[in-house]
Amino acid sequence: MNKKQKDALRRILISAAILICLQLISAQQFSTIDSWLFPGAGRWLRLALYLVNYYIIGWGTLKKAFKGIRNRQVFDENFLMAVATLGALALAIYENGDYAEAIAVMLFYQIGEWFESYAVGKSRRNISQLMDIRPDYANIEQDGKLIRVDPDEIEPGSIIVVQPGEKVPIDGTVTEGSSALNTSALTGESLPREVGVGDEIISGCINMSGVLKVRTTKKFEESTVSKILELVENAGERKSRQEDFISKFARVYTPAVCYSALALAILPPLVRLLFMGLEAMWGVWIYRALTFLVISCPCALVISIPLSFFAGIGGASRAAILIKGSNFLETLSKTDCVVFDKTGTLTQGVFEVEGIHHSIMEDKKLLEYAALAESASSHPISKSLIKANGQEPDRSRVKDIQEISGAGVMATVDGRQVAAGNDKLMKKLGVEYRDCHSVGTIIHMAIDGQYAGHILISDVVKAHAKAAISALKEAGVEKTVMLTGDIKAVAEHVASKLGIDRVYSQLLPGDKVQKMEELLKEEKKEGKLAFVGDGINDAPVLARADIGIAMGALGSDAAIEAADVVLMDDDPLKIAKAIKISRKCLGIVYENIVFAIGVKLICLVLGALGIANMWLAVFADVGVMVLAVLNAMRCLFVYKL
Repeated sequence: MNKKQKDALRRILISAAILICLQLISAQQFSTIDSWLFPGAGRWLRLALYLVNYYIIGWGTLKKAFKGIRNRQVFDENFLMAVATLGALALAIYENGDYAEAIAVMLFYQIGEWFESYAVGKSRRNISQLMDIRPDYANIEQDGKLIRVDPDEIEPGSIIVVQPGEKVPIDGTVTEGSSALNTSALTGESLPREVGVGDEIISGCINMSGVLKVRTTKKFEESTVSKILELVENAGERKSRQEDFISKFARVYTPAVCYSALALAILPPLVRLLFMGLEAMWGVWIYRALTFLVISCPCALVISIPLSFFAGIGGASRAAILIKGSNFLETLSKTDCVVFDKTGTLTQGVFEVEGIHHSIMEDKKLLEYAALAESASSHPISKSLIKANGQEPDRSRVKDIQEISGAGVMATVDGRQVAAGNDKLMKKLGVEYRDCHSVGTIIHMAIDGQYAGHILISDVVKAHAKAAISALKEAGVEKTVMLTGDIKAVAEHVASKLGIDRVYSQLLPGDKVQKMEELLKEEKKEGKLAFVGDGINDAPVLARADIGIAMGALGSDAAIEAADVVLMDDDPLKIAKAIKISRKCLGIVYENIVFAIGVKLICLVLGALGIANMWLAVFADVGVMVLAVLNAMRCLFVYKL
C-alpha cells in the first residue's frame, strides 16, 4: 500500500471504531448529562461526537464535491454522497433520530473507494514493473576510466560498457565479453539468456555476470526499452466501447437521478397536501429521496468497468503481452481467425543444416568443403553452413572463389574444384545430381566434376509453434491461415507440420495485403481477424488487420509500431493466452454491468416505495461497488489461462 491508501485505511478504522463505541451508548444515556449541565446538553454532545466522526470519514468527499461545484462539474458520485449524507444528518438532527445511518453510508463509501484504489494500484504495479527497465545511465570508456552519461547522448555505433548488475541501456551487438542476461522484465522468461561476441542484445535486460562491451545499433529513443515504455504509457488512452458507454451513461444518468430524487422529495408531499387533503409528510419523502440518491450512485459501473480493462492490461503485461489499449482488448476477445506470417513468426528465421544425403565421403568432410567454398559469402545459407561446420573457415585454403548469381559458388579448396549450389549449378556443370526427398533448401555438392552428395538446410520451426496452433483451436479460433513469400513446397510442409488450415505462398508484400482484404471479406459480422508478424514487410498487413500482433523481442520497429498487441518473448503460444485474457476480461465487464444495473433497479424501486432504508441503500451502492471491484480484480490473475 502507498501512503495515501494507508491514510485512508487509518481513517476508515478510526471512524469505524468511533461509530461502534457511539452505537453502544444509547440516546437515553446521553440524556443523563442534562442533569449535570443544562437541558439538551446530552443531545448536543451526542450530535457533536457524530459530527466529528462524520468529519473524519467524510471530509475528503465533501472537499471533492465542493471543488466539483466550483468547477461547474456538479453531478458526480462525490456530490451524490455529500447531498445524501448531509441530508440524512439534517433529518436526524430535526427528528433527534439515528445519526449512524449517514455516517455508515459515508464509511462504507470510503471502504469501497479504498478497495478501488488498492485494485488500481495492484494493476498499475504490474504495468509499472516494466518502468523499472528504464536505464538511468550508460557507461563509456575514456582514458581507461568508465564515465556515466545520459543514454540519450549515445550515438549509434558507439561502444558502451555494461557491468554486472546493470541494465543494458541501448540495443546493440556484443563486441567483447560473455555473460548471462536476465530478460524476465521484458519477456517473462525466468531462465537467463547466455550471450557472447557477435550476439545481439536488447535494452532493458539486466547483465548478471561478466562485463560486456556493446556496439550500439540504435539511438536510445528508438531502442526496445523506449518503445515498450511508450506503448505502456499510451495504453490507457484508448478506450473500449464499454468504457465510452459508461462515461456517456454517467454524464446523463447522474443529473437524471438527482432531478428524480428532487422530484421524489417535493412532488408526492405537494400532491398529498394540495390534491388529496392529507398530511404532506415532508420528512418521510425527503428520507426516501435521500435513500434514492444513495442507491442511484453509479460508482459500481463507473469504477469497475475501467478497472476491469486496466487490470486485464496489467495481467497481460505480467505474461509479457503488451496490449496497447482496452479497445484492442475488446477486439481481441472476438477473434475467430488468426493469420500468420511464416519466417520469424512460426519459424525462427534461422537456417540450420538438417541433414547430409548421398555423400561419397564423411559427412563432416563434405560439410567442411561446403563451408570453405561459401566462406566469402554473407548469405544466410552460407552462414548456416559455416556455423554447422563448427569453426571459422581457414581462408588460406580457398582460392578462385566465383559466385554464380542464382545458382551457387565455385572455388578451389585444397587444390580440388568444389561447386556448391542448387540444381541450376549442377546442370550448368553437367553433373548428374540426385533429388532430395525432404523439403527445404538443397545445396548440391560437386568435387572435381563428380557429384558428392547434397546438404539439406531449412528454417527451424519454433518450439511452441505447433502447440500455439492447437491452443488457438482450443480457445475457439475457427480458422488459421499462413501467408508467406516462401516457395509452395516449403510453405505447405510447414503448414501441414503445424496443423494450419490454409496456406498462401510466394506472396510479395503487396500480395499479402490483397490476400488480407479477401480474408476480411470472408469474416463473419461479429468475428475479428488477427494477423501475427514480425518483419518490416508485415507492417502494412498488421495495420490492415482487425487486430495486429507483433513479435516484440526480435521483431522490427515498424511491425511493433503498426501492431496493437506485442508479444515480448516472440512466443506464438502467447497468442492464445492473450485471447483468453481478453475474453476473461470482457466476461467480467459484462458480469459487473448486469449485476450493478440489476441490483440498482430493484433497490431504486424499493427505495421509491419506501421499502428500502439507508442500510439497503448502502448495500446497493457501496456493497455492489465493492463486489464489482473484487470481481474486476480477477482480471489480474492470468497464470492458469
